[in-house]
Amino acid sequence: MRHVGRIELTAAKPAELRTTSSKARTPLVVAEGVAKTYRTVSGGNIAALRAVDIAIGEGDFVCLVGPSGCGKSTFLRLIAGLDVLSTGRLTLAGSPLVGASPDVGVVFQSATLLPWLSVYENVRLPLRIGGRRDSDPGRTQRLLAMVGLAGFEDKYPYELSGGMQQRAAICRALARDPKILLMDEPFGALDALTRERMNVELQRIWLASQKTVLLITHSIGESVFLGDRVVVMSQRPGRVLQDFRIDLPRPRTFEQTTSDPEYLRLVREIRALLDSTGGDEA
Repeated sequence: MRHVGRIELTAAKPAELRTTSSKARTPLVVAEGVAKTYRTVSGGNIAALRAVDIAIGEGDFVCLVGPSGCGKSTFLRLIAGLDVLSTGRLTLAGSPLVGASPDVGVVFQSATLLPWLSVYENVRLPLRIGGRRDSDPGRTQRLLAMVGLAGFEDKYPYELSGGMQQRAAICRALARDPKILLMDEPFGALDALTRERMNVELQRIWLASQKTVLLITHSIGESVFLGDRVVVMSQRPGRVLQDFRIDLPRPRTFEQTTSDPEYLRLVREIRALLDSTGGDEA
């Protein structure tokens, strides 16, 4: 593991700062020797993942970066229960992950909101599908307020901007109070300015919810800005090349981190590692 320097951010008040502890957190998701091989139409095999070992601690914000096709999304799908591993072991809170779990929330690149439902109804959809009783009627309103959508409960997806739709998708993923939130390139379809704003918003939401997050991204800068850790994967078949610990005070601001020499050094270091493997991250 490489040592990552600290960037001093002066704009936030001391009471608001949250630093990443150097101590290991209680493992929530543990992957041991995880591998995934697909059968091709011609009868051959394609190895997507090979011997992946990752431990994600409770409350961690972990970003996964790597070349296109290296198995980042495959790994996320395995945790989400949307695919089945070939070999290895994958656990959540000590129990084997088998199939979809209410303890896992997922946000995809597309918001996938149902157009005929209001924002409020979209957020509550997982509860309806799961048949859960609403023991706390005010929770949905609190979630909407947390993601900045208070006052938009009765709006429909077509009335929202792309960034607002993704906020609604994040809110929906949190509706069942999952233990971990999986995010697969959630801002990939947004324009650059909106994406920067959503990075700041996602950090705020994470600080408020204290959820464990695994974010897949092609943006090195985004991963360093958001993550407690940045895990770099190799070309296919994907395996872990390096696990960078990002020990920067929070909340982080986009303006400060993009102009700080140490932040830029870290981005260059991760990019150099990816370039050495033929990576294509931005």
